[in-house]
Amino acid sequence: MKKQVTVALALLVGSFSFAQKSELKDAEKAIKKNNYAEAKSAINAAEALIANADDKLKANFYILKGQALYANGTGSNADIDAAIESIEMVEKVEGANGKYAKDVADLKQQMLASFVSKGTTALENKNYAASSSGFEKAYRLSSKDTVYLYYAAATAVNGQDYDNALKHYEKLKELGYVGVETEYVAVNKETGVEEPFPSKSLMDISVKAGSHITPMVRKTDSKKGEIVKNIALIYMTQGKDEKAIAAMKDARKANPDDASLIISEANMQLKMGNKDEFKKLIEEALVNDPNNPELLFNLGIVSAEAGDTAAAKGYYEKALQLKPDYTDVHNNMAVLILSKEQALIEEMNALGSSAADNKKYDELKAERSKLYAEAVPYLETTLKLRPTDLQAAKTLVNIYSALGDTAKMKEMKLKVDALEGGQ
Repeated sequence: MKKQVTVALALLVGSFSFAQKSELKDAEKAIKKNNYAEAKSAINAAEALIANADDKLKANFYILKGQALYANGTGSNADIDAAIESIEMVEKVEGANGKYAKDVADLKQQMLASFVSKGTTALENKNYAASSSGFEKAYRLSSKDTVYLYYAAATAVNGQDYDNALKHYEKLKELGYVGVETEYVAVNKETGVEEPFPSKSLMDISVKAGSHITPMVRKTDSKKGEIVKNIALIYMTQGKDEKAIAAMKDARKANPDDASLIISEANMQLKMGNKDEFKKLIEEALVNDPNNPELLFNLGIVSAEAGDTAAAKGYYEKALQLKPDYTDVHNNMAVLILSKEQALIEEMNALGSSAADNKKYDELKAERSKLYAEAVPYLETTLKLRPTDLQAAKTLVNIYSALGDTAKMKEMKLKVDALEGGQ
């Protein structure tokens, strides 16, 4: 009886194997006819029993599954992800030099070219989600080309997909990706524009032919600082402030001379309410870059928030010396000057009707007018540089009215009406 059972089981296993081979042949025929729906159906029928197959049959199954799901580039995202996994399984089952190695290599090359092309086209069309997905798939197929993972991260940031961007950036950091590349460039003689070449030999040919001059071979900047900086900024966007600060400190260790990293950390400190740390970091950045108007502007802001109006005014004035058309500084200078107005108004309203009080009222009123006159040039410049600034226009209406300049008040009122009317 025991022998009969064994024979029966052997026959059963044999029939399963025969069924699988038949379904795989059906899948192969369907793929050759580009009938991928039929191929997927045959693959699905064989999949339930593939675990018990030998390695040779498994390898055949996985290469066919990859081809069926990829569907010559027409498969869904989920199918293509599964196709990549199937291709990887072929190599796991039979090794790198197995029977289907050439099929795997050919399919990988076809898929890689498609993913890179789709990622690039999607980027040009500002479809950042599709672009990131394309480059991420390209990296999965060719993990030695870490630049694809970098592109996937960068385009995910552009599409505000911060979860995927963070995942990709963390992987790049783990891999120690630096991103330094060799560039081959020469100037086009006709246009005078610098143009890149894919290789030194092609650049040399163009120079020899006389179409290009000034050939250069140079290295691109490291992307290590950018990666750790973006990790920190994403954490900040997600509200994970402590992780953001820790990541930013890592970024600064990697790039100690990068003033933008100091500013980014300073802004995070300000967001967390650490104004003293913010000011300390901005001053540190200013030591490295004393003629940076952005830094001076930020120091002006934090000084004003701390109530040190004299220091704020000094920073704003120096910023304007370096960048006279700095709109936000002009606006903030006006705000800083007018911040003294409220205290004057409160003091004026608290006065009585005695002769002494009336005299004091006139003095305070004159002081207020002096503030208005001091603020006017900054507001006018703000509006000149930013013609749609409704708040600046409204403030000027009120100031012109208080100063008794009826003509300018009426002119500015027309400006306000036009802005509010969307003209």
